[in-house]
Amino acid sequence: MPKVSDAHVLIMATNRFEESELFGPRDILLERGAKVTLASIDRDEIQATVHDEPGRTIAPDLTIAEADEGDYDALLLPGGVGNPDRLRTEAKAIDLIRAFDAARKPVAAICHGPWLLVEADIVRGKTVTSWPSIRTDLRNAGGEVIDKAAVTDGHLVTSRNPDDVPAFTEALIAAIEARD
Repeated sequence: MPKVSDAHVLIMATNRFEESELFGPRDILLERGAKVTLASIDRDEIQATVHDEPGRTIAPDLTIAEADEGDYDALLLPGGVGNPDRLRTEAKAIDLIRAFDAARKPVAAICHGPWLLVEADIVRGKTVTSWPSIRTDLRNAGGEVIDKAAVTDGHLVTSRNPDDVPAFTEALIAAIEARD
């Protein structure tokens, strides 16, 4: 089994990501020795939110168009309302999610991030969780929704909110380490 310290994780985000849902998992993964790369729509710095107020910024390492699933062991999708709402209109972002899913690599989405899983049509028949306001979308996409800090179904990992970042990140690490 691979160790997280050998893993290369791709984070995909754009403006209005929830600050703790990107920086929290990123910091934990880096502390555990993983390599982490951030992809966005372009290479301009992206702005976080903290409960809808402006937060920190971070510069992407590459664009989504430059990212190739074959270079990574897992994909992390932070929430925030604006971030996934914008990314779900980007065909290359959805194609990248589908590529990770097809390769059965861990895809982890927190809070509003599972909107992207709905857009990619990969929740059908899966048990998932999310922020309460998008649970109907997950059900309508064929997912079974439960209310739990972190839910793993196969290679999909989902979570509810910023308070769940530690459980979410541990579930992602477990999914990475469980891969053959």
